[in-house]
Amino acid sequence: MTAAPVPARLRAPGFAARLRSEARVVGELGRRSVRQAFRRPQFLAPIIIFPTLFLAVNTGGAGRAVDLPQFPEVHGFLDFQLAGAMLQSTMLAGVSAAIALALDIEIGFIDRLFAAPIARASFVLGRLAATAVMGAISALWFLSVGLVFGAHIEGGVAGALVVIALVVLNATAFGTLGAALALKAKSASTAQGIFPLVFVILFLSSAFFPENLLLEPARTIAEWNPLSLIADGLRDPIISDLSLRPTLEALGGIAIVAGIGTALSVWGLRSRIQNA
Repeated sequence: MTAAPVPARLRAPGFAARLRSEARVVGELGRRSVRQAFRRPQFLAPIIIFPTLFLAVNTGGAGRAVDLPQFPEVHGFLDFQLAGAMLQSTMLAGVSAAIALALDIEIGFIDRLFAAPIARASFVLGRLAATAVMGAISALWFLSVGLVFGAHIEGGVAGALVVIALVVLNATAFGTLGAALALKAKSASTAQGIFPLVFVILFLSSAFFPENLLLEPARTIAEWNPLSLIADGLRDPIISDLSLRPTLEALGGIAIVAGIGTALSVWGLRSRIQNA
């Protein structure tokens, strides 16, 4: 049986070297983006500080909600809220990535990258790599805060690892939406204007309150909102034993967000290259 021919571009001796070179470029751009996030409080605060404050206020002010009929059985309201805080953090990570990328466009940094002998998508991939790192930091932060203040991770170490993996993937997915927004808006102020919309979409899901206890039309919207799948998948290892179905549903919700964001990013990148 004859083996399928290998494309010439893959047989070329320089292909592996080019691949390694592009990986180094993406890695360096990712490190630059992470350093940028830690040097500028306006990028880090929405990812860590705002969701933490919201978690504290929400847990302290609505903690008796666990006594409501049909509320899921949880050790405490903090356990239920952790998933919402992490989801909020990853969505805001996408907004921060959009603002940072838009600033790079405004100062001409992206135009200089276009002139360099690198893949056009490298700066987007570098930004996504940094957003994934911020997602990992967010997951570790909120799991640590939860454990310090009495939360329980019923899924154990395996459950915590699943939560971290889902948060990283979710941050990357929202990073694609942020990249698309920056590429089309080309303005940091326009990208920042999406901030209130994040809360509207988030509240119309099961991130902060059980879907079955929401009033109409919020309940119907939450049923169709992919963020509900992600929130429930993040919450499951925290409030119960680790199970496969909620994790797969969360991955499905993340895939929906990533698919939309990737398509819009490709469209925005093509438009940017044509106008460069």
